[in-house]
Amino acid sequence: MSAPFTRTPTERDRRGDLLLALVLFVGAVLSAALSSIAQIYGDEQAELWTALVYAVVVAGPLAFRRRWPGTVAVVVSLAYFTAVTIRVPEIYVGNIAMFIALYTVGAWMNDRRRALIVRVAIIIGMFVWLIITMYRDAISEADKADVVAGAMSPYVAFMLIQILLNALYFGGAYYFGERSWAAAEQRSVLELRTAELEREREVTAAQAVALDRVRIARELHDVVAHHVSVMGVQAGAARLVLEQDPARTAQILTGIENSARDAIQELRQLLETLRTPGGETTDTASTVTLDDIAALADASTEAGLPTAYTVIGEAVEVPSLVSVNLYRIAQESLTNARRHAGSGATADVRVRYDSDGVEVEVVNTGRGIAQLRPGLGQLGMRERAAASGGTLEVTPRPLGGLRVRARVPLPVGSGVAR
Repeated sequence: MSAPFTRTPTERDRRGDLLLALVLFVGAVLSAALSSIAQIYGDEQAELWTALVYAVVVAGPLAFRRRWPGTVAVVVSLAYFTAVTIRVPEIYVGNIAMFIALYTVGAWMNDRRRALIVRVAIIIGMFVWLIITMYRDAISEADKADVVAGAMSPYVAFMLIQILLNALYFGGAYYFGERSWAAAEQRSVLELRTAELEREREVTAAQAVALDRVRIARELHDVVAHHVSVMGVQAGAARLVLEQDPARTAQILTGIENSARDAIQELRQLLETLRTPGGETTDTASTVTLDDIAALADASTEAGLPTAYTVIGEAVEVPSLVSVNLYRIAQESLTNARRHAGSGATADVRVRYDSDGVEVEVVNTGRGIAQLRPGLGQLGMRERAAASGGTLEVTPRPLGGLRVRARVPLPVGSGVAR
């Protein structure tokens, strides 16, 4: 759950408040001087020195308006009401200062309940004071008039104008303060969302890089490990028959040459894939299909591991990604069998089609395996099966050897004969 929104003034905001207080103080001094000369309150006007005190009290707190908005609003309001009551010769800057103070409570006070209470209390106090003042002045006007109705009519109209102006004044301060808070809250939410999106983008980019690294590592392992393993077995066989059977040696060396050529071709296809913009595969990047498993079995037999190949069921169209992954799983399984099964081992590769999907099973004889040791080969096979939406089983056989079974479900309607 996210923390509630709060506003904290920056150093720039604080400097701005200090400048605002200074400007209003100078304005209040000038206004007091001119108002005193103009005698705006007539004979009831207070001494000029009270205006200087009032200028300090009403403008000074605004330097801290964003740090303590509630306290500042109360102080400025009390100063304003007092000044008007005792007829301090300054009314214009005081009105501006009070508007700013009320606006700041709505725009910057983090405790929204207290912000509401402070503003409502000030507004109610103002209207109570205004009604009392109107009543006092109305009595005074009525005492002077010979005909109450005639004397009161202009005064009542003037008081109604005052009420309307004060309602607009305080309502405006309240409204604009709320709007400022709401806008700041929305801006904060947008900034948080932008930061979250940026973090997600960085995580996504890192994940994409990691996935690319895994894919490159898997492809390199499958291509290099298979062909190097074949060449290693063939080189060992060539060394054993080098002097006794030159013809057989030449045949094995030809196989090594072909394996090296195939490795170079597949590495070139892999590099073309990696150089493709966006990391998308090209049409020639992965050309192997399930049918190529037959050639894989023949190459395994030539490399010294007799391998049988069987297709069960009616062949159907299989997505290219599934074909490549199943081919690589069969390739890795035969590579592991040549490396670990020992002499005299055999292998059996079965490609099985049924109504639900396609399955590739590689079973080899040879040394018994008490416990599977996880390695890059098994990890790569599991990743390929998962990437195709399938499953992989790797289990030791009781009589020795290993069984690898990869199964991938196919979507309904894909069972079309090839």
